[in-house]
Amino acid sequence: MDLDHGGLRERKKQETRIALSWAAIRLTVERGLDNVRIEDIAAEAGVSTRTFSNYFGSKGEAIAARQYDRSLAMAAALRERPAGEPLWEAITHAVFTGFTLGEPVTERHTSDRAWIDGVRLMVAEPALQGEMHKAMAAGEAEFALAVAERTGTGAGDVYPQLVAAVVAAAHQVAVKQWLGTEPPPSMEALLRDVFGRLSAGLPEPR
Repeated sequence: MDLDHGGLRERKKQETRIALSWAAIRLTVERGLDNVRIEDIAAEAGVSTRTFSNYFGSKGEAIAARQYDRSLAMAAALRERPAGEPLWEAITHAVFTGFTLGEPVTERHTSDRAWIDGVRLMVAEPALQGEMHKAMAAGEAEFALAVAERTGTGAGDVYPQLVAAVVAAAHQVAVKQWLGTEPPPSMEALLRDVFGRLSAGLPEPR
């Protein structure tokens, strides 16, 4: 029974973390970073500012947390894929799992010009770059561990680190394409295209 309660507590904590991160992202996209206070984020997520402080030390950390949590979800999903499945096929499935974790963004958002313009401004915000970089590096390291386990390599070997770095770069390329293409394409289609090319060995375009 105690184990069940412990699992429930952890699940609730994760849900609160995701809610706070998405509230920070949503408000920043809509208002701009300078016009969002921690109090606003907490209220949007339905918690107190003290609860916010229990999870994050700043607005930037809350925003960047989405990237790290996504990498954790991808790593967990990769570990659950069938052992005999080809690596890049398993990675592709894991990427989709991570991308949709706790995702409150609707199809309207993915094609709404105001939303996309807001996201573009947010990711270019100098004040966020440090937190984004830290989250990306930490997430990449976690994914490399999952690749190492699946391939029987050491965590410090070149191969799992290289695969994790390629996956992180591929995701960034997909996001840049989504932000820079008019009209914005489907993110699912972009991810399938990007990871389909990687799965095929990244052949030269014909």
